Order: sequence, then structure tokens, then C-alpha cells
Amino acid sequence: MDDKQRNKVLLLLFVGVLVAALDIAIVGPALPAIQAEYAADTRAMAWVFNIYILFLLVGTPLMGKLSDRYGRRAIYILDLALFAVGSLVVSLSTSLTMLLVGRTIQAIGAGGIFPVAAAVIGDTFPPEKRGGALGLIGAVFGIAFLIGPPLAGVILKVATWHWLFLVNIPIAILLAIAALRMLPTARHAEAKPFDLAGTTLLSVLLAALVYGLTSIDQTQPMLGLMEPMVSGPIMFALVLLPLFWGVEKKAADPVVEPGLFKSRQMVIASLLAVATGTAESSSVFLPSLAVIGLGMTLPQASFFMLWTVAALIVGSPLAGRLLDRIGSKIIVQAGLALNAIGFFCFALAATSKAMFIAGQLVSGLGMAALLGAPLRYIVLQEAGATSRAAAQGLLVVMLSIGQLVGAALVGAVATSRGTDTPAGLEAGFIVIAVVMLAATPLASALKNRAAERAGPAMAKG
Repeated sequence: MDDKQRNKVLLLLFVGVLVAALDIAIVGPALPAIQAEYAADTRAMAWVFNIYILFLLVGTPLMGKLSDRYGRRAIYILDLALFAVGSLVVSLSTSLTMLLVGRTIQAIGAGGIFPVAAAVIGDTFPPEKRGGALGLIGAVFGIAFLIGPPLAGVILKVATWHWLFLVNIPIAILLAIAALRMLPTARHAEAKPFDLAGTTLLSVLLAALVYGLTSIDQTQPMLGLMEPMVSGPIMFALVLLPLFWGVEKKAADPVVEPGLFKSRQMVIASLLAVATGTAESSSVFLPSLAVIGLGMTLPQASFFMLWTVAALIVGSPLAGRLLDRIGSKIIVQAGLALNAIGFFCFALAATSKAMFIAGQLVSGLGMAALLGAPLRYIVLQEAGATSRAAAQGLLVVMLSIGQLVGAALVGAVATSRGTDTPAGLEAGFIVIAVVMLAATPLASALKNRAAERAGPAMAKG
């Protein structure tokens, strides 16, 4: 491809990821209307989010592997089709159960959109331009959370909540038509048996882990861990892990390739992804800190979070461009350090708006330096052409596990110190800052720019 063709492909991928990300950002404002329509309780409504998280995790590695196996174009179009069908089911739902089925279908489709997009960038962009492209895609999430709630508010003023999902359908159709014309069709030359056993075990393992972690009672998290509905699924997931790994070692075409973990870079990137996810999910407690410590109303606190969004939008493309010049090692180290500093600022922000804003700007830039492009860049460099999407899917899984752990961790620490005072949340943010500091030495083991450009032997094969 020439630069003009690549830019068209990048625009297609950008819009696809934006639509999937918007579907997360616009749901919140619609929840009161959905709850009223189905007369559901708060616990049941939590599953509108939880079931999406669950099947996003299940769909991501599966769709990534299918993309490596059957080609980017076919699976990207399949992902868009599933997303559109799920949106239609949600919008036409006559019960909460039907709505959750639609959210499940949506999530499986959305789970493949980002790893396939990252893999297409690896397929079509030369190494010296991948960072900038990944950085632009990474900025999508900041943009989605900037425009998502206001967009939802406008739609809800002129129509019912169903239209939040109906608008996805024509957009998905147009994207599928464009993908049919523009995306590459390369696929494996050698057909191998599909890893049904590994896929099934991974799905059950992730489902058990997500169910256990999302079932923790945040009002009593430490006691909640002892509840059978929490500890049982988590223990079951841990028991399944070695069994799954044994199956993958024997599979002809494993859904998670054990060979990826022969690369030290992949292992480090996976561990850093868990740490990054932990910090990312902890930011959901920031509005609570603004309400308790700074005396804001909840709408004011939510609006005040735009400093973080602005840092993500600016920082993601910047980090991507710097990747192409100086490599991932320095960017990742800076991202971890900035996150640590930012969360220490939050621990001091209960009585200072200036400190709260500083924490958002610093941690937002740090998050952009981790979420936007660098970790995905490392994975693209390490994974061979035949496993790029599967490797990206694995990275998303590790990020998501970190997100689940981070929310539970901050909730547990805050509850132990008292959630009705700033002290509890401040203690939770200090813990996250320490986690980011502890992860910083890992980044020192990443390759320098010269070694990164040389690439691993497995990527050349």
C-alpha cells in the first residue's frame, strides 16, 4: 500500500474502534430509562455493564485468533455484523434478559474490532510508522468518553434510549462495505485443526474470573471475598489455568500461543498491561473523591474529569509519534512514572482542586503513554505476522484482568478506611501509585531502540 491507501485504512479502523468505544460511553446516561422500563433493581442493572465486560474478554482472544487464521477482512466484517446484530437485539428488546443477550452479541463483535485493527496496522504500516498509527487509534477512547455522554444526552432528549443502539446499525453497514473494499485478505496458507478445547477452556476460565470479581460486595469487599459466589468462581478459574496451558501446549493451532511467552518482551508487556489496567480502573473512584473531598455534586465531578480525557486525547498521538523516533522503552518508563506521580497527587487532592487537576493531567499523560500505543507496539514487534491479532487479543485480556483487580483493590482499601471520608480513597490511590512504582523496574528490561528495530527471530518467520 502507498501512504494514501494506508491513511484510508487507518480512517476506517479509527471509526470502527470509535463506534465500539462509544457503545461503552453512551450506556451510562441511558441506564435510568432502561431501569424504569424493565422495573429492574440496581444489582440487575449492573449486568448491563458486567455482561459486556465478560463477553468482550471472551470475544477478544477468539476473534484475534480467527483473524490470524481466516484473514483480517473476513473477521473484521464478522465483528461489525455481530456488533450490528447485537445493537438491533438490544434496541428491540422486550425484557432485560433479551437486552442482556443483545449486549452479549455486541460484546463478542466489539471484542474483535480493536485487536484486528492493531493487527491490520502491523500488516500494512512499515515499522517506522506503526507508532503514529497506533497512537491515533489509542486516542479514540479519550474521544469516545469526551463526546459519548453529551451525544447520549442529545439523543435521549429527542428520542428514546433505543436509538442509542439503533444508530450503530447503519454505521456498521457502511464500515463493512468499506472494509470489503479496503482491508487486506491475507490468511494462513496451512489449514490446521481449530483449537476448540482451548477456546472453550479459556472462555470458561475468563467467565469464572469476571463473574467472581464483579460479584464482590464493594461495601464489604474483604468479607465479600469469602462469599461462595465470589471465591468459588475465582478458585475455579485458577484451577482451570494449568489445564488450559497444558491443552495449548499440545494444540496444533492454539488460541493463545505458548510460543509468544518465549519472548521476554511479551512477558513484560503482559505484566505491564495488568498494572496499567489496575491504574486505569482506579480512575472511576475520582468523581467520588471530588464529591467527598471537594464538595462537588456528582454531575460537577463527572464534568471535572474532562482534564483526564484531554490528556488522553493529546498524549496518545504524541506517544505514538515518539515511539517511531525513540522506541517503546523510554515511553513506557515515562508512562509508569507519570502514573505514579499522578496517583500520589490524588492522594493529596481532597482539599485542593489544583492538585486534583494536576493529578488528572499527569496521570492522563501517563495513561496515554501506556494505553495508547506503546504496549501494543511492543506486541506487534514481537508477534509474527501469523499471530499478530491473537497477541493483541491477549494484551487486551491482560489489561481487562488488571481493570477488574484495580477496581476491587481500591474499593477494598477505601472501605477499610471509610468510604464516607477522603482518607479511604486517598489510601487506595497511594496503593495504586505504589503498584505503578513497583512496575517501573520491569520496563528497564525492555529492548532499547536499536534492538527493537532489529526485531525478534519469531517475527521474521
